[in-house]
Amino acid sequence: MPNTKNHSISLVSFGIFLIWLFHLSGLVGILIGYADWFIPKTPLNLLLSGIIFVLAFPILRFKTGLLFLGFALIGMAVEWIGVHSGLLFGSYAYGENLGPKIYGVPALIGLNWALLGFASGAVASRLVQGRILRTVIAAGLMTLLDLAIEPLAPVFDFWEFEGGVAPWTNYLSWFLVACGMQYLYQRWKPENGYLISLHLLSAQAVFFVVLKLTDFL
Repeated sequence: MPNTKNHSISLVSFGIFLIWLFHLSGLVGILIGYADWFIPKTPLNLLLSGIIFVLAFPILRFKTGLLFLGFALIGMAVEWIGVHSGLLFGSYAYGENLGPKIYGVPALIGLNWALLGFASGAVASRLVQGRILRTVIAAGLMTLLDLAIEPLAPVFDFWEFEGGVAPWTNYLSWFLVACGMQYLYQRWKPENGYLISLHLLSAQAVFFVVLKLTDFL
């Protein structure tokens, strides 16, 4: 009979390796002058990272899968409201480098919300005690990552705000929506995929922070 625990550890380790490989390859490629090749591959990176995360977290129970899907749908819904009304995040529009759109919103953006929601929830659940504190810390992690991405989003043709700068309401809305997600996460208590979550958030943070600090364009 196969050792399920060892198999799980191997899967998580391999998933961590792939996530860092994707992000560091993109980072180095952009820094040495191949931005035009790597940046349009963002949807593929996001999709593969999502598959790896789902397998390694692992999202096994029906209840956990339902919550992950719920996060994706919430993300799509708030982005649709934002794009078409200017409410929540401010006036902005998506570019072409996040893949095909559904009514102006990239189809994969919901996956991104679900990934960030689960990863932040898992990390916060390991770091602190208490449902309220975990909710606030996890929502803060999601907002901080958005803060790191925003300066590069127009450069990458991900999205762009009217006037070129995200308003403060964008970050407030991010935090409040994230708080709602994290409240659900703490209530439902999914399997705690701490390691894969920590590395996914770290890889994304390193990617965007390093590019911003090096002022690559």
